[in-house]
Amino acid sequence: MRVFDFDGTIYDGESLFDLYLFSAKYNPKVLRYIAPVLRYAIKYNPKVLRYIAPVLRYAIKYKLGRATFDQMEYGVGKLCHGYLSELAESLEFEELVNAFWDQNMKRIKPWYEPREDDVILTASFDITVGEACRRLGVQHLVSSTIDGNTLNVNYLNFNTNKPKRFRELYGDNVRVDEFYTDSRFDQPMIDMARRAYMVKGNKIHQVK
Repeated sequence: MRVFDFDGTIYDGESLFDLYLFSAKYNPKVLRYIAPVLRYAIKYNPKVLRYIAPVLRYAIKYKLGRATFDQMEYGVGKLCHGYLSELAESLEFEELVNAFWDQNMKRIKPWYEPREDDVILTASFDITVGEACRRLGVQHLVSSTIDGNTLNVNYLNFNTNKPKRFRELYGDNVRVDEFYTDSRFDQPMIDMARRAYMVKGNKIHQVK
């Protein structure tokens, strides 16, 4: 089994934040969420500040920082609900996601050659990354989830929740042959894998 992180690993950037900026073209009112999004991102990891000037999308990088997980979970959940509710007033979210991936599938890194049994393990949401997986032909996605009816966050696949959810779905004795990530904060998954690789841009370095 091969397991891949998504954002920054096989996708060049942070897809959730890219989608947020993309959606502002259709509904400029969602831009009012930029300040709280940045506030929670900065509390979680002050290093994101260095990305704001060149590219705002990097401000939402989820790497671990100083806020507690509960604070981050609450903040992300509240913001996502408000953002999605705002969008729902003007367009169908599924249409937005399809338009986004029509434009951004080219940002899947060229070294990634998908297999049907690959697993994508990500903190991004099923309603966004799920469409990319469908287009790639990847059938296994472990992600954060949103209730399509209430627009509430059901599960945030973040931090220690990643290996926890992965084991719930695939069992404690699951064999991970290869794991790919762009962050050392995925160390629990690195420990679980037989071989692990760190991805920076299109360069892949074996770390285990």
